Amino acid sequence: MKREILDRLLAAKAAATPAALVTDLNSGLQTLVFEDTIHGGFGLEPDLLDEVRRRIRQDRSGLLVDPQDEDGFRLFVHVHNPAMRLLIVGAVHIAQALAPVAALTGYDVTVIDPRGAFATEARFPGIKLNHLWPDEALAELKPDVRTAVVTLTHDPKLDDPALMTALRSPAFYVGALGSKRTHALRLDRLRDEGLSEAEVKRIRGPVGLSIGAVTPAEIAISIMGQITCVRRGENHPC
Repeated sequence: MKREILDRLLAAKAAATPAALVTDLNSGLQTLVFEDTIHGGFGLEPDLLDEVRRRIRQDRSGLLVDPQDEDGFRLFVHVHNPAMRLLIVGAVHIAQALAPVAALTGYDVTVIDPRGAFATEARFPGIKLNHLWPDEALAELKPDVRTAVVTLTHDPKLDDPALMTALRSPAFYVGALGSKRTHALRLDRLRDEGLSEAEVKRIRGPVGLSIGAVTPAEIAISIMGQITCVRRGENHPC
């Protein structure tokens, strides 16, 4: 690997930037592919570049063969992505079900709640806890394109500041618990706070897929299903 490629790859890892190292198995040349640019020893045709970027989004390394190339053109795509993260605002019963489900799915989970009686190790064994106010916690944790944010408290003093921060971040998913009426009132408050229509429309609310969920565990499944759909289901309504 050339030093320039290595330096760019290390910088991408330090900045938690998704990337893929693409190696031409015939020539040994390498190119580093990002969502908006490429750097390296060779270029890629638009359809191959689209496929590499799709694999970045899907966390899928592996061989890539061009069936139209009679000379046996072969690429190996090695995806280098930061960990997926789920930031849960509100150490409530649904969070107790959602956190372990998300962890099993491969997410680095943090539960955010300044209320010390709720956010305890006993209630969330093995889960990271953050006791800052949600907007301060999110400012510190810096949601990126590999981050999902879910607010569950039903308390506008906690949920709204968190949503304002999340909606102005690159987080790929922002969801908020509440009925349709609660969500409509929430949107009005956020508009009054200066969020644009495009920003408030990013919220998945009421949060989760419509599967008739009632219990905390069922609601957690519906939320995790929707997060998965947004992340993976490019051709499915979520």
